[in-house]
Amino acid sequence: MSRPDLNLLVTLDVLLAEGSVAKAARRLKLSPSAMSRALARLREATGDPLLVRAGRGLVPTPRAMELSLEAGRLVKEAQAMLRPAERLDLKRLARSFTLRNSDGFVENFGPALLARVAAAAPGVQLRFVPKPDKDSGPMREGSVDLETGVVGGSTGPEVRAQALFRDRFVGVARIGHPLSEGMITAARFAAGRHILISRRGLDRGPVDDALETAGLTRTIATVVGGFSEALALARGTDLIATVPERYTGKLREGLFTFALPVKLAPLTISLMWHPRLDADAAHRWLRGVVREVCEGQRDGNPQKLPTPLLWGDRLSPKAGGKL
Repeated sequence: MSRPDLNLLVTLDVLLAEGSVAKAARRLKLSPSAMSRALARLREATGDPLLVRAGRGLVPTPRAMELSLEAGRLVKEAQAMLRPAERLDLKRLARSFTLRNSDGFVENFGPALLARVAAAAPGVQLRFVPKPDKDSGPMREGSVDLETGVVGGSTGPEVRAQALFRDRFVGVARIGHPLSEGMITAARFAAGRHILISRRGLDRGPVDDALETAGLTRTIATVVGGFSEALALARGTDLIATVPERYTGKLREGLFTFALPVKLAPLTISLMWHPRLDADAAHRWLRGVVREVCEGQRDGNPQKLPTPLLWGDRLSPKAGGKL
């Protein structure tokens, strides 16, 4: 079956509105003969004469009258679809956005983000879902609109990313932990019992690589899948957790936080989305709000942490103390 010529919809709409080949031709800036040929093609496509002679004029057939309203509606919808998007009206915007993040994002940035969105666009709903992995499938499939995290090898090559803030790893233990007394050396840090965070269930991480460079190893007492679990265990035991500083700010309240005595590469936390949403006005607006909220909380005074003794530094007299 041949594909219909959709340009004929515009011709049909004008012909039925004018009821005259000559008037329709003038309106469409065509010659009368070209319009007559278009009418012939419409008759062939619909299987109906559409306009028939009645005295000196033309009158529509029942089929033409049936098509008249439908043709007009379709033409208006097509014209609206191909027209540039109207200016975004946030007060009238009614839409739901799904954001996928690791634990810590909602606790740190969620309240300010929700307040900003509610004030500007009360009809917008934000849905926060957990991020069990770095697979870009949910963004590609459209079930996730925005994602935060570190861009990695498993991130889809088509995914758009924009840096939100830089972060660093810090050590965390309960208040009163032995590490809270005296200088924190790499040896004291390694001698403790640790919590490893791995969503894939690995048995070592960047901290182990850094300690190995210094000729040290640590004991992994338990492996968990997220920051919240690690910090909950650190709060109630003598175990030590290593987490991103800014990303877990609220989660670490009431805990002893210290700079690591080993060097780890900093992190860049990025905002990610699928390119099909690049030009979507509402999505662009939300991306801007997320960036502004993260920037606002980033620019505060950084927490002053106990200065560690990095491996290779000369041990000072006050570097002793309990493990």
